[in-house]
Amino acid sequence: MGARSSWPFARSALRQFNLLLSFNRSPLANTVRCNSTVAAAAEPAETAKSPIQILRTIAELRFWRREQLVKGLAVGLIPTMGALHAGHMRLVQSSMRMNDKTVVSIFVNPSQFAPSEDLASYPRDFDADIEQLAALEGDDGARVDVVFAPRVDEIYPNGIPLDVAEQKGAFVTVHGLSEQLEGKIRPHFFRGVATVVSKLLNIVTPDRVYFGQKDIQQTVVVKRLVQDLCSGTVVHVVPTSRDANGLALSSRNAYLTDQTKQDAAVIYKSLQNAAMVYRQNTSADKIIEAVVSTITEKFDKNDIEYVSVNDKDTLEELQTVHPLKGAIVSLAVRVPNRFGGKTRLIDNILL
Repeated sequence: MGARSSWPFARSALRQFNLLLSFNRSPLANTVRCNSTVAAAAEPAETAKSPIQILRTIAELRFWRREQLVKGLAVGLIPTMGALHAGHMRLVQSSMRMNDKTVVSIFVNPSQFAPSEDLASYPRDFDADIEQLAALEGDDGARVDVVFAPRVDEIYPNGIPLDVAEQKGAFVTVHGLSEQLEGKIRPHFFRGVATVVSKLLNIVTPDRVYFGQKDIQQTVVVKRLVQDLCSGTVVHVVPTSRDANGLALSSRNAYLTDQTKQDAAVIYKSLQNAAMVYRQNTSADKIIEAVVSTITEKFDKNDIEYVSVNDKDTLEELQTVHPLKGAIVSLAVRVPNRFGGKTRLIDNILL
């Protein structure tokens, strides 16, 4: 598998290794600098049942990463919040094909949830996640090498109340890309995403990091984050994974009844219709009309939070789509869930 470690990444690895040596001479030093307790650093690295190495502390992860740097091995990272599904597995398989080593982080990030959102009820099944990851095998026998599953106080040593006004410490905001679309509905969401991704990139120092196209605004934000903070990590965006009926795979699909999952197939159908309209008419209004008219075949118009046509790089809202550049058509819809409430589903298509 060493052939994956092409020269630019090997050179990057040597640079990162020198930085790590100058920054930290021991795993314990990492722990002190992150205000984690020595007891936390001593937490067992893996459970007896796990076939994958599970690391709980920054110190342990950096110690492992330093070994890979010495060997000149390329490392891929897939950041997740757990509740893994086939879409996550596709990201992992992409990493296994392109890197010598693959790290999957499992961390439900509090800073991207508002006090009124579903942090407490967000789906969690760590054992099932590990089982899925352990079953994966690449074409050349590659497997997931490490799961990084830190405690909240390891990532946020100053604590992390959900009310932004009460939060203390360093946070990252990508201005100009975080305020529109999802950012209008969830004003602090991308601040939380940018912060935790920055932390994970600093901890793991991966050569490549993988995200799914379903969260397309997130991918645009992360690409700008990596560019502006001069990270050496390359961002790879993997096409959205879907059920047979077209519904985009999401951890929150676990909230839905079978009937709602069937009805929600209309969401992807609406995006396909938008693409058909675009072939005849580049007006954003006409494209949006096609989406709305299709979704309302199954869901109330009031449950459509937004449908938008935006530039692929700047996320600027467009009135007309340039035929040579295309655009992103994205949406958010609230659909009935099994608890008697509504669950937000997002999706998008590239024109």
